[in-house]
Amino acid sequence: MKLSNRLQRIHDQIPEGSRLADIGSDHALLPVAAVRSGKAADAVAGEVNPGPYEAARKQVSDAGLKERITVRRGDGLDVISAGEVDVITIAGMGGALIASILDRGLSKLDEVKLLILQPNVGEDILRHWLLEHHWVVVAEQLLEEDGKVYEIITAMPQELSPIANEEVYRSRPLEGGVELTSDLLLRMGPYLTDRPTDVFFAKWESEIVKLQSVAQSISKSDQESSRDKAAEVERLIVNLKEVLSCLPKVKL
Repeated sequence: MKLSNRLQRIHDQIPEGSRLADIGSDHALLPVAAVRSGKAADAVAGEVNPGPYEAARKQVSDAGLKERITVRRGDGLDVISAGEVDVITIAGMGGALIASILDRGLSKLDEVKLLILQPNVGEDILRHWLLEHHWVVVAEQLLEEDGKVYEIITAMPQELSPIANEEVYRSRPLEGGVELTSDLLLRMGPYLTDRPTDVFFAKWESEIVKLQSVAQSISKSDQESSRDKAAEVERLIVNLKEVLSCLPKVKL
């Protein structure tokens, strides 16, 4: 069984011998691969939808891993008990949804040592949630696969992290008097901005085009609140352009 590059990158972040919960596991490809490789000693594959749940059960059964991987149907972290796992993976959802899943399952996170999260959109929303709940982003990856760009965010509880959030999101001066502020780091990624690749630049150039369309649409309204919002978006566009112009490209 070969994982996609996206799932392989997530798999590689899992420490050896982990007790894993994969939330929104779909066909349980990640838990099966993790148990087979020794990354996970055992695993829970959680899925809320009946079709993927049945597909996950079949995958685990066909792999001969029913004794080590439990497939459970339920919403978010409802499928695990407090203290049952030490690593949680959630991939392929919006950042707001992942944040909501974590928020509703806060009581299940006390003994979790690592979160490996892959939001499809809304990465900044997820980083804000992690910061507010004392989780520290310790690694980020950006990759393109099948024409889509994915971010993988790995976080640890602050008491286990080798670095503090204050350092992760500390404002950084760039060339030309441009400042990479904590707000921009939350939006763009503190590690991704340290080593910006061609994929990073392409992602943010595309985001700027989307924001320009949003600003143009909002500015057509006569309401004062809309004009304020348009001005806010325009400021963000200027800031993003300034940052992109000052970041060095990493040669891979």
